Amino acid sequence: MTAIDFAAFVDELATVSGETIRPFFRTTLGVDDKGPAGRFDPVTAADRAAEAAMRAMINENFPAHGIVGEEFGNERTDAEYVWVLDPIDGTKSFITGMPAWGTLIALTRKGEPVYGMMHQPFTRERFTGDGTAANYRGPAGDRDLHVRSCASLSEAILLTTSPLLMKPKDRAIFGRVEEKVRLSRYGGDCYAYCMLASGHVDLVIETELNAFDIVALIPVVTGAGGIITSWDGGSATAGGRIIAAGDARVHKAAMEILKG
Repeated sequence: MTAIDFAAFVDELATVSGETIRPFFRTTLGVDDKGPAGRFDPVTAADRAAEAAMRAMINENFPAHGIVGEEFGNERTDAEYVWVLDPIDGTKSFITGMPAWGTLIALTRKGEPVYGMMHQPFTRERFTGDGTAANYRGPAGDRDLHVRSCASLSEAILLTTSPLLMKPKDRAIFGRVEEKVRLSRYGGDCYAYCMLASGHVDLVIETELNAFDIVALIPVVTGAGGIITSWDGGSATAGGRIIAAGDARVHKAAMEILKG
């Protein structure tokens, strides 16, 4: 089967997970901290319920497929096809009532992402990509996604979730890129990459990402014509230190600084 064959099923996963999550948003809900000492990493009943619902659907429809999920671990990761799930990417935004969060759903084949979706159930937006094309569906209508041209860092808009999430050395390196750009903004999580794919910003730089934070976004960014790699120019599929750019010139200029 191709990524196109799985697209309808990904839509079903998004619908079911969204219906599970939406009643929790902007309500009084319990928040657990699953992070190590000194690092707040929240998780809610909405995270767990949405991932459980998606896992049940995958196991029912594709029992031979693997699953990698943020909340309930891994199953059959040696399978040809593996689903990578993050039920709420941006849980800190979620628990504070801010809409910069989304559900990430990816399908990988032999370790490479072949289809990805970022679904925002509250705004009812879906950003999808297969590495060759990317699409938006939502209240603004349906349209293809395309990154925009940007000739230099001095013209670029940069997004990151927060420099405070970076290790001190990485934060200092990031700061040297930030000094060069026209504008930087914080708090994006998965939305930042979708705004890059939509042509609204030019650069996203982050660190300390897990695979489930980024795999679904890779085919969206590349499908819109962007570039997404690790800071050393390698694959972004394992997470870690990530840079995404809409224009190869901006990617190259930022990389020269990030490589130190």
